[in-house]
Amino acid sequence: MLENLTIILLCQLIGEVITRMAKLPVPGPVLGMVILFSGLMIRNKMPKELESVGGFLLRYLSLLFVPAGVGVITNLDLLVKSLAPIAGAIIIGTMVTIAVTGLVMQYLNRRQNVRRETRS
Repeated sequence: MLENLTIILLCQLIGEVITRMAKLPVPGPVLGMVILFSGLMIRNKMPKELESVGGFLLRYLSLLFVPAGVGVITNLDLLVKSLAPIAGAIIIGTMVTIAVTGLVMQYLNRRQNVRRETRS
């Protein structure tokens, strides 16, 4: 179990180092998980031990949100001051996400229909 936890943390560390050295606007742990996912795809197999460690971490994932929640509560005055820009970003971001998702789905549906017609 310790070996597989080390693999996960090592991927996170590599992602963090790459992010900081390249000054990428992506969190290091996200890039680390992409590296881990890529390694698993190349290997074409998920080791049982790594799956159990991942399951263990996912089981207690909600505990990792406690510090973020405490941070929000302690900075509530700053949050209230910035309510309009935050609400605007959430609303605009949601609208853009819905629009892009709809356009991608339309494109994929058209492409799938064209493939079906060419097969017939």
